[in-house]
Parts: sequence; structure tokens; C-alpha cells
Amino acid sequence: MKKIEAIIQPHKLEEVREALKKIGIDGMTITEVRGHGRQKGHKEVYRGMEYQVDLLPKVKIEMVVPDERSAEAVKALADAARTGKIGDGKIFLIDVAEAIRIRNEDRGEMAL
Repeated sequence: MKKIEAIIQPHKLEEVREALKKIGIDGMTITEVRGHGRQKGHKEVYRGMEYQVDLLPKVKIEMVVPDERSAEAVKALADAARTGKIGDGKIFLIDVAEAIRIRNEDRGEMAL
């Protein structure tokens, strides 16, 4: 099993959810986060004062999928999240040793 963690632009969340739903992936955790990569934030003007915004709003998506579905899920996610501009985000793949459903103790892929 693979855990997919993706940091994406907030306005791309619905497109990503729809793309994953189309390939049959429904279970995910969504978290609103703040951060920056290479773009290091941007400058904004508020009431005539210019200030640096270092931590930009992003959305973190987490899901665990069977190994054989991970490439398909990553492709769907990346295609839906891509704008082609700096700040599109990152996708991380992490090996998952075990998954256990709390309700009935299903294990492994059965718990997904």
C-alpha cells in the first residue's frame, strides 16, 4: 500500500476530488495548510502598506491506495492539480506497512 500526500493550490481541490472520484478513489483526508516552496511567498498591499506574505494557503490531501493503483492515482491527481505555474505543489509517496479499520479490525487493503 502507498500513502499519497499532496500539497496543492486551494482552488484546484474540487477538480482533484472529481478526477480521483472518476477513477474510483473516494477516501481521503483534506487539511487546510500554509507554507511555501521555491516561490517564497509574495508581496501584497494593504491600506497603502506593502508587506511580505511568506506562508501561502495550500490544501493537503492524504490517501492510502493499493500499490497497483498508486500510479493511476498520482497521474489523475497531478493532471487535475496542474496549472503550469510556480506553486502548483508537490506529491509524496510513502510505503504503508499496515492499515487497520477500527470498527471491525479489517487489515491491509481490506481496511481501505
